[in-house]
Formats: sequence, structure tokens, C-alpha cells
Amino acid sequence: MSRVGSVVRREAPGLTVALGVALVGFFVHQAVDVVSPHVIAVGFGILGGTFGRIDAVLRPGLRTAARRVLRTGIVLLGFRLSLSELGELGTGAVVSVLVVVVATFFGTQWLARRLGLPRGLGLLLATGYSICGASAIAAVEPFADASEEEVAYSIALVTLCGTLAIAVLPALGQFMGMADASYGAWVGASVHDVGQVVAAASLHGDESLKVATLVKLTRVAMLAPLLAGVAVASRRRGAANGERAASSAKRPPLLPLFIVLFLVAVAVRSLDVLGARALADLKNGETILLGMGLVGLGSNVDLRRLRAVGGRPLALGLGSWLLVAAVSWVAVGAASW
Repeated sequence: MSRVGSVVRREAPGLTVALGVALVGFFVHQAVDVVSPHVIAVGFGILGGTFGRIDAVLRPGLRTAARRVLRTGIVLLGFRLSLSELGELGTGAVVSVLVVVVATFFGTQWLARRLGLPRGLGLLLATGYSICGASAIAAVEPFADASEEEVAYSIALVTLCGTLAIAVLPALGQFMGMADASYGAWVGASVHDVGQVVAAASLHGDESLKVATLVKLTRVAMLAPLLAGVAVASRRRGAANGERAASSAKRPPLLPLFIVLFLVAVAVRSLDVLGARALADLKNGETILLGMGLVGLGSNVDLRRLRAVGGRPLALGLGSWLLVAAVSWVAVGAASW
């Protein structure tokens, strides 16, 4: 019992700070729905990591928020996904989303190799840009063999580009005269964070917002199979390098528990056994838990230190953003929204 109390005392300060910031983002989003609570959370974390002095007493709790709390939020994200709702998109639209995810995932890693960047950084950015931003980066981190700086830089880049998309995509959609449904599909297929998708799509009306949300949630549903594939590749690479015996105790499981629970949540949501109130409560809980996790992740970002990394990671981030936007635009046109 004393051991549990010791853990609580050690982690409570950081978790309290993370919860406080996440609640600020949650209530700001409630008042102004186009403002993403996740952007607020990671933004505060980055500001703290860059300009504030984060006391050692906060570090254990922030570390727990960035891992266990964030993964719990990812599990709750599964309750947003109903297979029947995703089926409304049609086969052509689902195939288009799959093409976008695959092209962005492998294209970003190809760009990373061409730029001479580490494999881990390429994998982090590839997953974040192709699926759901910072949450996906956190999910794939156990397989990336990346440094804290690379994780931090990935989160900063995906947040930067997602925020830029809120301003750039509506203007481009208006300029190109895109229909509401086509624009919504483009936003859902190319923007990273769910909140950023809502912000960018809502500027073109309710039809755009509905389509964008469905397309975005279809991308989120790709997280589980993508991570399973990454896990298999990681194990094969370790075996090929003769690391099976040495690393079997440290290597993450083939399919992490939180992804299994994520799939269980999708199954429960698809059975339509939860009422509207329960789903609303789960969504609020997911928003707060993901916010706490992103505060923890953001607190590892010191923008002053990241300048030493150089311009190549920035070039990779911007290149990946252009790639997902271009592939999505072509795919939406091919699907004839």
C-alpha cells in the first residue's frame, strides 16, 4: 500500500498540471468549437518545455500522461468509430482513403531516406501525417527506436502543419470552387488532428463537416492495422539483425494492449448498445485524456534545442504535408464526391 502511495505522490503534481491544461483546452473548445483542444494542450506543453522551467517534481507525472494516459485516450477514441457509419462512405471512398494512408506512410519514409534522416524520425512522421497526428506518433513510438528529440520534433511539425491547414485549405477550396462534399472529403483525408479537421471543414458548412468527419474517422480506423504491420516489420528487422534473443524481453508485443482495447471499443460502438449520453461522456473523457497526454508530450519539446537539428526535418515535415494534400486531392477527384 505504501508503494502505491509513493507512486501517487510522485506522479500527482505532473498529472494535476496536465489535467488542468487539458481542461482549459476542453472548455475553450466548448465555447469556440473551431479551436482544437489538442492544439491548445500540445501548445501549452511546448511553451512550458521551451520557455518555462519544468520542475523535476512534475516530470514523473508528465511522463505518465504522455504514455499511459495518452494511450487510454486512444482506446476511448475507438468509441467514435462505428462500422455502419464508416460504411456510409461507400467502397470507392474507403479505397481512396486507404490509398492516401498508404501513399503518405511510405512516401514520407522514402522522403526521409532521400534526406538522409534517421529511420525512426521518418516512421514517426509517416504515421502522424498519414493517420491522426500527435496521437498516432505516440502510438507508434514504441516501434520507432527514436530519441526524445525526434519524438518532440515530430509532434511539433505535425502540429505546425495541421494548424497551417486550418488557414490554407479553406482558401484553396474556395479558390478551386470545390463542392462542399468534395472539400470535406479533402480535409478529412489530409488534415491530421480531429479538431483541426472540424475547424477547417466547418468553414464550408454542415455538409463539408459531416463528410470530413466520416473520412477522418476512417483514417483513424487504419491505426490498428498500420501498427500491426509496423510491429511485424520491427520483429522481422530485429531477427534479421540477430537481435531476437537479446531484445525479446524489451521488444513491445506484436499488437499493443491499447490497440486491442481500441478495436474492442470499435466493436462495442458498432453494436449500438451505448446511448447518446454515454457516447458523449466517452467523447469528453477521450478529449481530456488525449489533452493530458499531449501536454506531457509537448513538455519534451524545447524549440531552442530543436534548431540544432537543422532544416532537413522541417523539409520532411513540409514535404509530407504537401504529399498528403496532393494525394488526397487526386483521390477525392477520382472517387467523384
